[in-house]
Amino acid sequence: MKVTIVAGARPNFLKVAPLIKEIERVRDAGADIGYRLVHTGQHYDDNLSRVFFDELGIPLPDVNLNAGSGTQAVQTANIMVGFEQELLENPCDIVIVVGDVNSTLACSIVAKKLNIKVAHVEAGIRSFDMTMPEEINRIVTDSISDYFFTPTETANENLMRSGVSAADVYYVGNIMIDSLYMNRHRLTEPELVQQYGLDLSKCLVLTLHRPHNADDPAKLNAILEALVKNNPGYHIIFPVHPRTQKTLEATGFSHPKLLVTEPLSYLSFIYLVSHCKAVVTDSGGIQEETTVMGVPCITLRSNTERPETVTIGTNELVGDDLDKLESALNSIFTGNWKEGAIPDMWDGKTAQRIVKTLLDIGRQGNK
Repeated sequence: MKVTIVAGARPNFLKVAPLIKEIERVRDAGADIGYRLVHTGQHYDDNLSRVFFDELGIPLPDVNLNAGSGTQAVQTANIMVGFEQELLENPCDIVIVVGDVNSTLACSIVAKKLNIKVAHVEAGIRSFDMTMPEEINRIVTDSISDYFFTPTETANENLMRSGVSAADVYYVGNIMIDSLYMNRHRLTEPELVQQYGLDLSKCLVLTLHRPHNADDPAKLNAILEALVKNNPGYHIIFPVHPRTQKTLEATGFSHPKLLVTEPLSYLSFIYLVSHCKAVVTDSGGIQEETTVMGVPCITLRSNTERPETVTIGTNELVGDDLDKLESALNSIFTGNWKEGAIPDMWDGKTAQRIVKTLLDIGRQGNK
């Protein structure tokens, strides 16, 4: 069996790393499976892209489509043109797409139009918010995929309601947690800890990149003021996403306790998260990582495609309500945050289950 694995953005790299390692393990043990890794170039900043290949032990991609930036339409079109040529020159049995970024959508469409089967890893998750580009990517990808690898029972239910056959749904767990477990012993303390003499147990970690938080200077300024005002002197470590940097500069906001840094490597960032008091974010993946590590997480969104992090884990949604943010921070600093638990099958063995299923599919004739 020949599979083509697509990665294009930071979360993708975390999801394909354990998949690649497991494919290589079973291939070396004699299994009939091989892969080709395609990097679409959706994330082209080294701190958001190349460093993840180095840290996670992912081999260099067989090809980089160099899609680059641009509007969503331009970026998606560039990926589609490049990926079509890639598949024409290097045919495969199954294309594996992960997550919900533009690369996921673009490559699934191209594969299906070339009559190649598509497997979607992290299928079925939904925020039910059609203003999110990711939600559109998820829905369209799931509408044309052939095999659905799901992280939760909720994702299974979402697919069933949309008419997907139960026979094509494989409940395998959360593959990004595989990467977390694989690398927790390799975490590296970022230089800023020694540089500022930080006690991370008295620090918050902040990440913001979604347009409703990151593109409006007034909105970003209000969030930062609330975080500085409503904490007992804790440092706020803010690795700034490239799209947020210009907005931050426009606010002119600064404070001695706000430590702004460039995007961190995965191993350094997870080190911070695992040692900090709490995380404030609008990211999806970080909600999952904090839940597994038992770290309080405040999410500046009114919805989440990962509801288990709220119902089971350590996450709470506050939307853009600054009063709710203040209340959540108070709960953390007074020791009243919920304990949380780890959702079912977030156990670090998802890649094993996916590859076993792929091999079963191959033996059945890729039907």
